[in-house]
Amino acid sequence: MAAIAAANIQSPLPGEALDIGSGKGELIGAIRARFGLRTTACDYTDTLMNDSTQRVDIVDLNAGKLPYSDGRFCLVTCVETIEHLEQTRFLLREIHRVLEPGGLAIITTPNILNLRSRLRYLMTGFFNLFGPLPIGDRRVYNPGGHINPINYFYLGHALRETGFVDLRPSVDHYQRRSWLPFVILFLPMKVARLFFWQREKNKFRTITPENRDLVAAINSRDLLLGRTLITCARKPM
Repeated sequence: MAAIAAANIQSPLPGEALDIGSGKGELIGAIRARFGLRTTACDYTDTLMNDSTQRVDIVDLNAGKLPYSDGRFCLVTCVETIEHLEQTRFLLREIHRVLEPGGLAIITTPNILNLRSRLRYLMTGFFNLFGPLPIGDRRVYNPGGHINPINYFYLGHALRETGFVDLRPSVDHYQRRSWLPFVILFLPMKVARLFFWQREKNKFRTITPENRDLVAAINSRDLLLGRTLITCARKPM
């Protein structure tokens, strides 16, 4: 799985892993195979799980706490889930709570900062993989239940505010259809970024030593071209 590969963990971790939004259980299988960890899964339903050996705890991630004790897990994964939720920051605080000191969180979500998505937003007002939502009918969220677009800056900001350190953004792979606009727009975007950076830093003072790496990352090649955003962060020791 791309999320596990991006974590760049060199040796098995001791302890237990939690997969939030476990779905069919593909990531659970990868965690067991690569790291030999005990696994716990939670989701809004247990009917999706294909692994008969894995119990799934049913949790409403918008309404309640995770049903686990503080510091229980050495690894928490949350793959393609936060875009379905109303309360992203609440969940991040819960992930921080259930991680042991030094534990690793891996969170993925559609990368709305790639150039294909930015151009779609310019033309339509909607990011890739996000569209108009019906009112009063939660069964047909379109597309695929995505209700919460979040880009890397705001995810990284929320993780830092929660107490995470050592943030590492990456992507699963580059989109071929983003290369042409990348070549065409590289120079004007570079000029615009320079103007933006100077104005925000010197006039408005919104770019600080604490967030400058987050601001810089949103226009990195990875995030301009990548399909899925993969963010790794650690709970301090």
